[in-house]
Amino acid sequence: SDMKKKILIGGGAVATAAIAAAVAFAAPGQMGKADANGDGSLSKAEVTAMANTHFTKMDVNADGQINAVDREAKHKAKFGEMDTDKNGSISEAEFTAAHAARMAERGERGEGKMRGHHEGRGHHGEGKGHRGGGGMKMLKMADTNGDKTITKAEMTAAVDAHFAKADTNKDGQISSAEHDAMRSAMRERMKAATTN
Repeated sequence: SDMKKKILIGGGAVATAAIAAAVAFAAPGQMGKADANGDGSLSKAEVTAMANTHFTKMDVNADGQINAVDREAKHKAKFGEMDTDKNGSISEAEFTAAHAARMAERGERGEGKMRGHHEGRGHHGEGKGHRGGGGMKMLKMADTNGDKTITKAEMTAAVDAHFAKADTNKDGQISSAEHDAMRSAMRERMKAATTN
């Protein structure tokens, strides 16, 4: 059904975005989670630990690499979670319930946000595409041999490269200001990529 296709496409965007977050360690709210010692900056060890956590979550079959098999398994698991009556399709009620659960989990409140999600699907869909496009770019950057699979070594190399780029004063730490600057630069690059 159309609803099923939308769920699977959306799941793909989410999976890609999660991979991007693991590689770029720049997703909103990630700095606080990664800052294990609470000193307000990120060391390479803290960034690598966070990336490894994301990698493990995305590597559904635990074979040490992220590829289409993992993404498909993630899609099926997500679909199964949403299909609460287990009839093989997602109803409007199930979709709405799943969305509400995600919002509650993220600590986001307000009917306006939920209403905007459903009523403004065109705009919201474009936003998803934008994030998905950026995630795909990050995926390709990490996939250095072009085999559409990210190994732990490729992820580590990508993290090291991004850490070095973000650590503008080369003190071995990414400060809050450096982190914000990196995210802003990334948003600008993604914006430019989607408009060209």
